[in-house]
Amino acid sequence: MYSALRRHLKNLTQPILMSQMRSTGSYPLFSNPPSADMPKQPVYQQRPVSRTDSSPSHGRYNQTGYQHLPQVRCSGATHLVPFPNMSQLSAALGGLSGVPELEVEALRPVNLLQERNLLPHRPLDAPEPNLSADLKKANCSPDTFRCTLTNIPQTQALLNKARLPLGLLLHPFRDLTQLPVITSNTIVRCRSCRTYINPFVSFLDQRRWKCNLCYRVNDVPDEFMYNPVTRSYGEPHKRPEVQNSTVEFIASSDYMLRPPQPAVYLFVLDVSHNAVEGGYLNVFCHTLLENLDKMPGDTRTRVGFITFNSTIHFYNLNESLSQPQMLVVSDIDDIFIPTHDSLLVNLKESRALVRVLLTSLHSMFSQTRETHSALGPALQAAYKLMSPTGGRVSVFQTQLPTLGAGLLQSREDPNQRSSTKGVQHLGPATDFYKKLALDCSGQQIGVDLFLLSSQYSDLASLACMSKFSAGSIFYYPSLHHVHNPAQLDKFQKDLERYLTRKIGFEAVMRIRCTKGLSIHTFHGNFFVRSTDLLSLANINPDSGFAVQMSIEESLADTSLACFQSALLYTSSKGKRRIRVHTLCLPVVSQLSDVYAGADVQAITCLLANMAIDRSISSSLSDARDALVNAVVDSLSAYKNTVSNIQQSGLIAPAALCLFPLYVLALLKQKALRTGTSTKLDERVFAMCEFKSQPLQQIMRTVHPDLYRLDTMSDQGALHLNDCIVPQPHLLHLTAEKLTREGAFLMDCGSVFYLWIGKCCNDMFIRDVLGCPNHASIPPNMVSEAQTFIRHNVTHLPLCITQSKTSFFQHLVEDRSESALSYYEFLLHIQQQMSK
Repeated sequence: MYSALRRHLKNLTQPILMSQMRSTGSYPLFSNPPSADMPKQPVYQQRPVSRTDSSPSHGRYNQTGYQHLPQVRCSGATHLVPFPNMSQLSAALGGLSGVPELEVEALRPVNLLQERNLLPHRPLDAPEPNLSADLKKANCSPDTFRCTLTNIPQTQALLNKARLPLGLLLHPFRDLTQLPVITSNTIVRCRSCRTYINPFVSFLDQRRWKCNLCYRVNDVPDEFMYNPVTRSYGEPHKRPEVQNSTVEFIASSDYMLRPPQPAVYLFVLDVSHNAVEGGYLNVFCHTLLENLDKMPGDTRTRVGFITFNSTIHFYNLNESLSQPQMLVVSDIDDIFIPTHDSLLVNLKESRALVRVLLTSLHSMFSQTRETHSALGPALQAAYKLMSPTGGRVSVFQTQLPTLGAGLLQSREDPNQRSSTKGVQHLGPATDFYKKLALDCSGQQIGVDLFLLSSQYSDLASLACMSKFSAGSIFYYPSLHHVHNPAQLDKFQKDLERYLTRKIGFEAVMRIRCTKGLSIHTFHGNFFVRSTDLLSLANINPDSGFAVQMSIEESLADTSLACFQSALLYTSSKGKRRIRVHTLCLPVVSQLSDVYAGADVQAITCLLANMAIDRSISSSLSDARDALVNAVVDSLSAYKNTVSNIQQSGLIAPAALCLFPLYVLALLKQKALRTGTSTKLDERVFAMCEFKSQPLQQIMRTVHPDLYRLDTMSDQGALHLNDCIVPQPHLLHLTAEKLTREGAFLMDCGSVFYLWIGKCCNDMFIRDVLGCPNHASIPPNMVSEAQTFIRHNVTHLPLCITQSKTSFFQHLVEDRSESALSYYEFLLHIQQQMSK
């Protein structure tokens, strides 16, 4: 039924990832490169579409059905256009070959009040640093490491003039298809600053190398003279760690304070009436059963379960038992572990008992009338149980904690949800959860929170347990197996990804930078162990981090600035590893060069993190004002110092032409909006997402990608591996771009929305949705279609909707009752600049 839609979505999302494919040489949408026996793809014919054209027969579909174009070949047949080489592919995607031309274009003055169609046809790529071809080839992928400015100012004074933030966006543990893994007895590092040797060091001769961060001259160890790739001696500059900006070392015992821990997973489950009635417990048990063998680990992997309502329940899973044994602790004020043996068991040895428990768990509590929640004592029990080993605690909570340590009272006033004044209670009500998280972090325990509640549960307090233990936070505000199957579907897909994704244990991360630069503020989920060392009890491929930077000393004596992150962790197989990323950027002395190298998406994401901090430490209105001022200040500085244009209007350099649009979109997000009814927990969760997600995820949340599906054609399509990949254009997020005759796909990062116009062609509806016509599409239909998205093998739910509420709320360029339209916002910026 959904095979056609799967093909459409796979084709649609593939071009989004071309920049990654260019940088890695891999195919991130597939586990393997597309095979030659791939099914034929339908080809679409396109004709111009205007908003006033009411004909229902646009594009691929007309009243007689398909419009196949001749000479199209896919599986096994001879194709017309060969697979492009990298330069051809870059040109096909609109790339320019010369950096000077790129810089000229980046500085081109744009009158934002006149030029309305500013979005590129394809999702925006990171700006390319002005480096030599060799350095550019060796540089770190922007999907892993990005700087807000790809041209680093020489001095803090120059940075202040630009009125742009300097910072890094880091996605250190993301899924990679090609990762050089280096096994060596000697890991070469600078003797002074401890930087790992990388492609940007200088070899003075075969025996000495100069650190690119502190400039110390170091000796080359004898072992490093041998190249394991070429199996030859005397070429240290050709070693893999000097050829690749992202590498992973197998660490020696020097990097271990204790033997590497096994993979240990503890599940802490709310089994109150509220939890069972909503249906999450049944989905959890089934999903875990299906994925037990896919969880990362080895023969040492251990697993345990705690359930709780007004009491705490442990489960003895000793392999000698015939069935699981429940142990109940009712004294929640003085929690203790009933037995230290057999509560965390070897998964391989006790697999049969674990399966029995998961099969029966839902029925054990199906008739419960227990309404209380002793979450705090359950977490205390989890801490005591996990302290000897460390590991991951997965907490599933469905209501406000009401008993024992950490109990909370409702702080939300529903009448204030749409207030334009200050929003209260964005910070925690108690320090219980933060203190517990810090204790967990000290014992290498990461706590992940799944909040599944339609009622206020004080996420601002509960989130602390994940924030400070490097955990993840998931939130499903209206999950119910009957009333909201879409949310249940999303929970199931998220849980499957969560259980099977890669994980690193007992990790620490340090970021180093060129002498003269300093890092002063970190954003993300972690505990800061020292000024530049982050403690990460767990690390996962979906976590992002941001750091703010300043320039303490002039960089006039160097032409390059470098940044390096080093993540030391224990793999699920019990190996100590160090993943190192190194980024190199040019240093400039001209203000125009600073603007030319501005990365508008990285700037937006860093400002979002800073705004969240401001909301909690000061007020939401202060944070919103600061975002607007960031646009006003940067455009004013450009106008007064770089641009010579005297004409009226709102002038921005092309590199920053989307900055006002992205900031307006930020102001309309749940985390920062005012005047629109927003539940406090939903607002806090949105804030948590901004603080812990990687850049690509944040940007699709802030400004989703919108495409029209029913008019896709082969015009400008890429020919990849004997298949044609249509290249639909990005659309501005405004109702002006929608028609009743069209079908529009919106990628919001965590969910796809497919909106079908009332006059959309029946053939398209029948082929894609399996419904005869628009009237027969079920309300809020949820598709089982799945597609690989971006670099993660992440299954996202697809919501087919006719409702304007869920889809139109993302049209950030349109005016709403409480927020300006994009054009009105530009006028407001212009007015502020003239003051």
